[in-house]
Amino acid sequence: MKQIKVQPLTRDEFAPFGEFYTMTAPDGYPLCGAIHKFYPDRLTTACQGRLAFSPLVVQKPEKMIITQQEYHTSTEELLMPLDDDMILHVAPASAGTPVTDYAKVFFVPKNTLVKLKTAIWHLAPLPANNDTLTTMIILPECIYCNDCTVVDLPEDQQFEIVK
Repeated sequence: MKQIKVQPLTRDEFAPFGEFYTMTAPDGYPLCGAIHKFYPDRLTTACQGRLAFSPLVVQKPEKMIITQQEYHTSTEELLMPLDDDMILHVAPASAGTPVTDYAKVFFVPKNTLVKLKTAIWHLAPLPANNDTLTTMIILPECIYCNDCTVVDLPEDQQFEIVK
């Protein structure tokens, strides 16, 4: 089985898949008040209709073997690990056929908001350290019902994530 090593999250390496911003270490010019600093518009997204904020709880598997991936054709997806760092696997958009030969796996620090571009292959992030990971998922309301294609990977496309 193919193995993919977890790599640090950097702007250059992650750019083909999306953007990210560490919410607990803001940088750049803030708008300041007497007791606050506001860092506006550090990560943006567009949405037709209502946005939903949904917690996802994932248990750490014995082995990180990826057998499924999903994508959304009409929207970006935002994820933020809340109580642990997360391991996030992604692969480029590819017109409905998984391309795990081009998959990458990133170590995402806790409280880092990640935006996946439309149609990027992914699935649930995995806990990096703890037994479980709680991640905030931000998507248009009910998108999982009307724009979520989940594909079982054939054996030759499956891979194991290694640290």
